[in-house]
Amino acid sequence: MNNFMDKDFLLDTETAKKLFHDYCESLPICDYHCHLSPKEIYENKPPKDISELWLKGDHYKWRAMRSCGISEDYCTGGITGKAQFEKFAYTLQYAIGNPIYHWAHIELQKYFGIDTPLSAKTADDIYERANKAIEEGDFRPQSLIMKSNVKVVCTTDDPADDLNYHKLLKNAEGFDCQVLPTYRPEKALNINLNGFAEYIKELGRVADVEIKSYKDVITALEKRADYFNEVGCRVSDHSFDYVPFSTATNEEAEAVFEKAMNGESVTREEADAYKTKVLLALGEKYYELGWAMEIHIGAMRNNNTAMFKAKGADIGFDSVGDDNIAYPLSRFLDSLNVKGKLPKTILFNLNNKDNTVLATMLGNFQGTEAESKIQFGPAWWFLDTMDGMTEQMKSLGNLGILGKFVGMETDSRSFTSYGRHDYFRRIMCRLIGRWVEDGWYANDEEILKEIVCGISYNNAMKYFNF
Repeated sequence: MNNFMDKDFLLDTETAKKLFHDYCESLPICDYHCHLSPKEIYENKPPKDISELWLKGDHYKWRAMRSCGISEDYCTGGITGKAQFEKFAYTLQYAIGNPIYHWAHIELQKYFGIDTPLSAKTADDIYERANKAIEEGDFRPQSLIMKSNVKVVCTTDDPADDLNYHKLLKNAEGFDCQVLPTYRPEKALNINLNGFAEYIKELGRVADVEIKSYKDVITALEKRADYFNEVGCRVSDHSFDYVPFSTATNEEAEAVFEKAMNGESVTREEADAYKTKVLLALGEKYYELGWAMEIHIGAMRNNNTAMFKAKGADIGFDSVGDDNIAYPLSRFLDSLNVKGKLPKTILFNLNNKDNTVLATMLGNFQGTEAESKIQFGPAWWFLDTMDGMTEQMKSLGNLGILGKFVGMETDSRSFTSYGRHDYFRRIMCRLIGRWVEDGWYANDEEILKEIVCGISYNNAMKYFNF
């Protein structure tokens, strides 16, 4: 029997152990997509306790707690501190097979020096030990980022944001990490959601553009992209439940925009007409700026209407969608490619049935602007599991070029979630180590080192031009 999550956790061959310990373990982290708050990073306040550090805003943990029948008060209802931590510890002991179990223990080991398994019976002791570490150590956001050896953090930001905290962080004394904005124009695209007209007016004000048509929206968004670029942005991000694509005319798209601005509801097909026009214009802009375009596909959000009305979005009531994505995604990418203006693009899917779709889509549109210009993004959200990450890398290995993969993104709001990179690197070394020891790939240490270091860190730094 193996020891519980020891230094060789998941590393089941000698090759895997060598690749991880000799080459990957100590590499820096490039966190090219996350949801950390630049304001919190700049203000640099320590957490009150481990409950605030771990459970504030973490919908992964809230979902697990609800599945154990724990009251919403311990998730989003205001009960914090020791009582909340005890409920989470009770939940964790039943989370066998869930990556949250591994993440929590990696974080306990990495940041608190605690290797005791967390359960209901150890909760009080670990709560006290962790809080003592917080009291006596330095658990401020900037310190945790630097302790995690993170060199680049890309936050997720609205085009109307002034990016003031990103500017301030450039001159933060003693903080050796780039905190860069990511351009996410979701509110400007979601024409079928409440609040769209009000947002467009705000966007026009910030961009100093009088918005009377959808083409004015594009002008405003392009101006804001130029501003983001000046502040250091190198990435855009889009999240879709399905991939919108329409062949509607300019006049039809204009009619949809006018309808939405008048407060009228629009259909899915009408929304697609508007979204396609704006997205294609933005894709060309990203190409001109040399940015990478991230496309996250497949989240079906806010399924629980009662909880959405009571608590709002992003609290753990999302799941995996099941739309067909191949045709509209192909047409969207091709529309940019025929103009010679397809930017570097990273495609993420949330439904593993689409692994082969995305892994084969890459080869249609590769170019010379970057190695593996079109990337199959890492296993994301509900696929951010041992099986999900393994299957994503196997699909990319089978159908593309795994050695040029840009690797893990954190996609988190937690300052201790960088343990997930350790988890990913172990899984990656486990997979490659098995291939080598099974005789499926040559045991060439020099090339293997380049591959695992590339996937862990180097490829992303080069791809994004950080």
